[in-house]
Amino acid sequence: MSNITVLGGNGYTGAAVVAEALRRGHTVSIVSRSQPQAPLAGVRYVTGSALDPEVLDSALEGADAVVMAVSSRDGGPQIAPELASLLVKRAGPRRLAVVGGFSSLRPAEGAPRFIEAGVPEQYRAEAEAGHGSLEVLQGAPEGVDWVFFSPAAKFGAWFPVEPSGAYRLGGEVAILDEEGNSYLHAEDLALAILDIIESGDHSREHVSVVS
Repeated sequence: MSNITVLGGNGYTGAAVVAEALRRGHTVSIVSRSQPQAPLAGVRYVTGSALDPEVLDSALEGADAVVMAVSSRDGGPQIAPELASLLVKRAGPRRLAVVGGFSSLRPAEGAPRFIEAGVPEQYRAEAEAGHGSLEVLQGAPEGVDWVFFSPAAKFGAWFPVEPSGAYRLGGEVAILDEEGNSYLHAEDLALAILDIIESGDHSREHVSVVS
């Protein structure tokens, strides 16, 4: 089993990743600004900001893989590229799994990414920060093992999507249904993230995940 550090482990995506990692028998560390009232058994909590190098170094100690799933709330999107840069500098042999957004995908091979075609103003800051994380990873030195995950268009606690217990994996071209939609629950994304961490597949790739 592996030691996995989850940044954003108390959020919608991160909590699902933590639960799935624990279910599979992995050891999990979470960076949290404060100690939780009901800590999970088997989780090591590192208190502080992940942007603090000392806190981050403590959280990464002994980690085989790192999942970055920062929340879109409380300034989460704005810190994403900076946090990705810190992780790249500290990657070593660790696998980096970074969760971004749908807007980094393309509607077709060779077409501009959705973010290049324009994103509604209320989502732009989050989309730009998520895509900034992808650009950080793409510029990482050879040998840094990263995977960037773009979830479906309909993804988040506010979408009434039920977990399916399965997922479909694609590349940087969006997987859409006949109406141009795609859906994903955090539990299904967690399955994909843990499967890829465990398999070692898709190194230095941008992948898309839908239910």
